[in-house]
Amino acid sequence: MLAWLLIAGVNGVAQKALAQEYTTTGTTQAQESINLNSPLLSPEEPMAQVTSVSQLKDVQPNDWAFQALQSLVERYGCIAGYPDSSYRGNRALTRYEFAAGVNACLDRVNELITTATNDLVTREDLAILQKLQSEFATELAILRGRIDSLEARTGEIEAYQFSTTTKLSGLLIVGIQGRTNNRGDVNPRDGQKDTDDGGTNIDVISLAQLYLTSQITPSSYLFTGLLDGNGTSGPRFTNSVSRNDVLLGYEFPTDNLIVSDLNFHWLVTDKLAVMIGTEGVSMPAAFRGPNRVESAATGPLSYFAQRNPILNMGYGHGGIAIDWQFAKRASLQAIYTSYQPGNPGKGSGLFDGTTTTGVQLLLTPSDTLDVSLYYVNNYSSDGCLLTFVGDECLTTVNTTTGKSAPLQTNAVGATVTWQISPQITAGAWGGYTKSYIPGRSGNVETTNYMVFLNFPDLFAQGNLGGIYVGQPPKITSSDLPVGNNVPDFVNTGLGRAGGQPGTTTQIEAFYRFQLTNNISITPGIIHILEPGHTPDSDSVTIGILRSTFSF
Repeated sequence: MLAWLLIAGVNGVAQKALAQEYTTTGTTQAQESINLNSPLLSPEEPMAQVTSVSQLKDVQPNDWAFQALQSLVERYGCIAGYPDSSYRGNRALTRYEFAAGVNACLDRVNELITTATNDLVTREDLAILQKLQSEFATELAILRGRIDSLEARTGEIEAYQFSTTTKLSGLLIVGIQGRTNNRGDVNPRDGQKDTDDGGTNIDVISLAQLYLTSQITPSSYLFTGLLDGNGTSGPRFTNSVSRNDVLLGYEFPTDNLIVSDLNFHWLVTDKLAVMIGTEGVSMPAAFRGPNRVESAATGPLSYFAQRNPILNMGYGHGGIAIDWQFAKRASLQAIYTSYQPGNPGKGSGLFDGTTTTGVQLLLTPSDTLDVSLYYVNNYSSDGCLLTFVGDECLTTVNTTTGKSAPLQTNAVGATVTWQISPQITAGAWGGYTKSYIPGRSGNVETTNYMVFLNFPDLFAQGNLGGIYVGQPPKITSSDLPVGNNVPDFVNTGLGRAGGQPGTTTQIEAFYRFQLTNNISITPGIIHILEPGHTPDSDSVTIGILRSTFSF
């Protein structure tokens, strides 16, 4: 009788716990079966105390638990009903509700004992309770163990359950730009301005990106990106030397929608993260950028001004990367990536094609100073480093085979940024590469540098100004076997040893108007001296108006 008494009493006193459970867990099942706005589940409307079982409209004298309920009401006074005078005896019981009901009845029993109400609580009842406890001790222990096991398994499932939550984000960039008309000294480079560059055309470039971030566990997610780009900043010289001088950060013509990112991120520990995937596993994505305004959408306009070109080397698609925060102000990033990981055995795969291994040490000695040091090892199957800036193809195309020799490259570089004040940040980077044809003598070396000033919140909160001056990658010396050296090949077609005759200098200035949190407009200008590292080519000036919408 007492066992039924306790169980039956529970259903009437734990309505607050029920409402709290459904409103805080937010599970799909609860949302489908329970109206969270129902007044019956509102914790602000407690259940009324019942003084007679007849007050419960859904309890009939022929119900199997009627006697137990009547005893609880009339003898112990520890039954409560819902505000609509219902008892809902057929609803499932949770452990929380059971605990709340037992607690309410035990409180009432203790009160009766304290006030010595012997006619309501007798010694016989207490003896029966003790006897029941002793008699069912084994069953209660087994039940307790099963409940604890079930609770542990439930906790594990909650911790590792798949989340159906996928967040959508994206951006749209539309840029209008035009170039000045100029003359250039191109193949064969002989010191004469003999080639006209179309110039003056007004071009429209657009880039649209959508990102899907799907939470797998609290410490991991799947990142998918879709990209569609149209337009270029041409016309430009078509020779192999100066073709990349005017590339903009958002200039990525695809002709159709492509998958730009498909990678999995996992926070292994609080200090170690891993990224693995078939698309978008590259150094710009895996390495933290010390230039805190690095962005083709809202930062500098040109591709060269985004970061040191060494960090674009190999243009990785698929691979693995790690990020280790081994100290409070120091972290280490490392990556192995392939340009075309899906074509093994054809000179283009995860291990036998154009591959890149890189490591970066990022230090923050103070809140205003960032320093990064990096080393990159790259194997290029056609001699092009895929940085798309300055001198990136470092071996010539053989006129007989139509192919260029492969290169093994070692590169080092460093980037420093210093926040002079909240409104001024200064920075610089430098890079050096040394490459050789595997199994053959000679090397080809390049250098690049950039110095810059950023002006956060210039004239208004959220706006940004910037001035960037630098030299894109330049072949300073090349003594590969005769016929493979790019500078002399452009000059004479013989490909003998030697470096570039001139030095390209890029000057860029921009100002970003942050109209809203999601919309910005950035006018800017880029001026290029000696394009293609050719002293006898006219300078190029590009005017740009970039607009960005993000969500």
